[in-house]
Amino acid sequence: QAMEEVRSLIRRVAPTEARVLVTGESGTGKELAATAIHALSRRAGGPFVRVNSAAIPRDLVESEMFGHERGAFTGAVERRRGRFELAHQGTLFLDEVGDLGGEAQAKLLRSLETGTVQRVGGGESIEVDVRLVAATNRDLPAEVQAGRFREDLRYRLEVVVIHMPALRERPADLPALLEHAGERLRLRQGLNPPAWSDEAVALLRGHPWPGNVRELMNLVERAAILHPGITLGPD
Repeated sequence: QAMEEVRSLIRRVAPTEARVLVTGESGTGKELAATAIHALSRRAGGPFVRVNSAAIPRDLVESEMFGHERGAFTGAVERRRGRFELAHQGTLFLDEVGDLGGEAQAKLLRSLETGTVQRVGGGESIEVDVRLVAATNRDLPAEVQAGRFREDLRYRLEVVVIHMPALRERPADLPALLEHAGERLRLRQGLNPPAWSDEAVALLRGHPWPGNVRELMNLVERAAILHPGITLGPD
């Protein structure tokens, strides 16, 4: 039921141009939700460009997002288009937006307000037609209270909020997810995943799953490699 509510919300918001903020713990499928929004939108034929804010060094975030001109900084040997420009007429998925630094937040806010970007080291404003979907595993209201995230940017991002529930909140989904993970391994890697006894599934239902669905997928892959084709019991 929890995931059906998520799917229903995705179906309703996808055909619009509304900005969406996807929240939830790591491993709950925030990028899958963003991909589904793009696939069901009028921009489905355009690019889907992903930026992982947490994986980019802070001093390079602006260059990655907005591009740079040749000579803008040491190592900038040629002009480079940023992710906003690459996502023109498509969807930009800004993952872990809560990890953006203050200067990048200010530039992002300006781009959302004006529909333009300015490359690092450049003076020209470049118009971009981009739908923004952002995601975070942080509590943005708490980040705003702590002074680490701009309140005006928060309200720009969360026109519609989609919360991805943690796996421990939907233990009834475990049998379906185990079957899906096994079938995926069979098709993609030719592995022979094990079956899971009712007792084993009951144990898995009681696990807190701190890594959520990603942790479960890893578990099934490990089981398929170490115990192919058998039925796993509680031991």
